Amino acid sequence: MSTTAEPRRPQRVLVTGAAGEIGTVLVPELRGQGIAVTGLSLHEPLHHECDRFVVGDVTDVDAVDAALRDVDTVVHLAAIPHPDHGSPYRIFRTNTSGTFNVLEQAAARGIDRAVVASSVNASGLTFNPHPVVPAYYPIDDAIPTDIADAYSLSKNTGEQIAEMAHRAWGIDVVSIRFPLVKDLAVLRDAAARMRSTVAWGAREGWGYLDNRDALRILQLAATVPLSGSHVVCATAADTLIETPTEVAISQAAPTARVRKPLPGRTSAIDGARAEELLGFVPRFSIFDDGWTVPAPRAAVIG
Repeated sequence: MSTTAEPRRPQRVLVTGAAGEIGTVLVPELRGQGIAVTGLSLHEPLHHECDRFVVGDVTDVDAVDAALRDVDTVVHLAAIPHPDHGSPYRIFRTNTSGTFNVLEQAAARGIDRAVVASSVNASGLTFNPHPVVPAYYPIDDAIPTDIADAYSLSKNTGEQIAEMAHRAWGIDVVSIRFPLVKDLAVLRDAAARMRSTVAWGAREGWGYLDNRDALRILQLAATVPLSGSHVVCATAADTLIETPTEVAISQAAPTARVRKPLPGRTSAIDGARAEELLGFVPRFSIFDDGWTVPAPRAAVIG
């Protein structure tokens, strides 16, 4: 659990997946705080702010060994991010082997903190081909799993690897179950597309997180004093839809239990553990500045 001790002060952070969507915004944020950053990715982007960059695969022992030089903190973002982005075997092998490789080598070097990007999909619900809904709302890290795809299985297994890494090697790990993470414009577009039916997004609680809040929770997970392996859910304070949350649940998932009041558009993902452990409270909403979800465009006839 977190304590009143002084925050950790990383000197050099390894960001795997540094050329990815979150990595490209995390790196300059860290550098702006005077933290040295080593990036690891399959390709080095033309423009980046890492002061060291290693081109390589997170499943490659030598590449990870080179990337971990002088590092004291790891933020592991690299992964195949969707079940449609490769064969089931490739997705599972890459995501699980990469996480194991990074954590095992980090622990062997005496690195004491790692942050791992997990996913709301670790429950298996989102991409499940069967007509499943969450057992209850708000969704938390203990939600019963129903996994039927390799990507979700890889994310769930990654959390177990983190637990094993702490128990076997003593490295402290925070696994963050991210929902949809994008910038404001993309999130608002997603909300507009979701307006046609509340059933869309029910399996992941209509959840989202602004990129700026994603950066904050990653940095808190890297610096807050704690020990152990922990899984936390990251979420905005509200949902992507304008329908009140409890009404949306009654329409899209009537068999699900609502375990605590969710007034208005309160998030259907439980962020209490992230607040308790890390002190994370989301700051940004797609509905800031009075924005409302636009009505669907009328069909053009003729």
